[in-house]
Amino acid sequence: MLAAMAGPYHPPCDEGVIRAARPEASAPRKRLALAATVLGSSMAFIDGSVVNVALPAMRAALKADAAQVQWIVNAYLLLLGALVLIGGSAGDRYGRRRVFVIGVGLFAAASLGCALAPDAGWLIAARAVQGIAAALLVPASLAILGSTFDDQERGGAIGAWAGFGAVTTAIGPVLGGWLVDHVSWRAIFLINIPLAVATVWLALAAVRESRDPEVERLDWRGAVLAAAGLGAVTWGLTAAGERGWTSPAVWGALAVGAALLAGFVVSQAREAHPMMPLALYRSRTFSGANLLTLALYFGLTGALFFLPYELIARHGYAAAAAGATLLPFSLVMGTLSGMAGRLADRFGARPMLTVGPILAGIGFALLGGPWIGAGFWTGVLPGLLTVALGMTIAVAPLTNTVMSAVAASHAGVASGINNAVARIAGLLAVAILGLIYFAPGPSGYPWVMGISAATAILAGIVGALTIEGKPSRKP
Repeated sequence: MLAAMAGPYHPPCDEGVIRAARPEASAPRKRLALAATVLGSSMAFIDGSVVNVALPAMRAALKADAAQVQWIVNAYLLLLGALVLIGGSAGDRYGRRRVFVIGVGLFAAASLGCALAPDAGWLIAARAVQGIAAALLVPASLAILGSTFDDQERGGAIGAWAGFGAVTTAIGPVLGGWLVDHVSWRAIFLINIPLAVATVWLALAAVRESRDPEVERLDWRGAVLAAAGLGAVTWGLTAAGERGWTSPAVWGALAVGAALLAGFVVSQAREAHPMMPLALYRSRTFSGANLLTLALYFGLTGALFFLPYELIARHGYAAAAAGATLLPFSLVMGTLSGMAGRLADRFGARPMLTVGPILAGIGFALLGGPWIGAGFWTGVLPGLLTVALGMTIAVAPLTNTVMSAVAASHAGVASGINNAVARIAGLLAVAILGLIYFAPGPSGYPWVMGISAATAILAGIVGALTIEGKPSRKP
């Protein structure tokens, strides 16, 4: 999660007043708040992965062409990537619980729209609304955790959030495939409605409202520049996969996006109450954590995106079997992420954010070797488990470090920035490594995995050099 460069921090006394004005929540209430954030964010994670398995059925039912099929996926990712920073800032301004509940409600309404779609255009529009809703609820869910749990508990809570997210992301395609085969592709969207009802009930019952008391209005100029800039960059990187890097439209979109984001940074330096205070970047830990996020998620996305391709294209795996190879990764993260967060609370984030990315890099290198053709158990599983262990060690401490490096009042924008960085890293990985993987000549797969390994190891070096030993909430 990225955060900011130019607005004032709360002085320590203000932080104390904020905490004193809001009594410590009881342990049962904290657990219910955690359940609300897990359920809400799980809807967004599931819908980021479940749609892929339903695309053939959607295409046949709606008589969609190839471009429309691609935009059923990309409309969601584009709006989520463009607006996630605004979603975090809106939570800080208008209240994290309020924005979270609005996001969940909007996601449920958009899911109903998806389920009732009479044609591809309708479905694409509803998927775009889902992306807007996810941009509200995902950063708000993390900001709620930051304001609900104290410094000693936050790592474990974020670890549980990340672990459940990993499990639901893995279960999504499996559940979606079953629903498509036995019910209908429309059912994959209808299951979001009861989840949303439960999430809203839990949030209203257990989550206390929190916001940044200094921000009197949303920075609309910054919001427009950020959304347009991130949207243009996201579209350019997405289009590079289908049009290639020689396309003038791709380079035009990237240039426009870069110019708009530069304008956004200038506006934040001049704004009295910026949505992304640039002063936050004075924290070496905050800046380093986001650079680490960029490198680590570049490697992770590149490796896990191209591994199934390689198994199907060169090693004879069926599509379902190739997708199932990733289940151990998610199960390890789901089982151990909470423990990793608690260990970081006890021993500090620096060793976790050094060892974890380097271990993941070793796993990527193992997955790039010729032995993956020897079969799943001896060729794929050892590397995949190494990656899973490394990411488990790193993810919860990384998220907690970002949240702890800023004032509690900036938790929403910190979450939004880090989410934006992770998504841009993933788009860069697919666009850039795709050129290598699909280039004519010998297989580019070993190079893809080698680059993924190198960026993950670089992330570990960044962690060793920039992250504070003990996470502590900045005033």
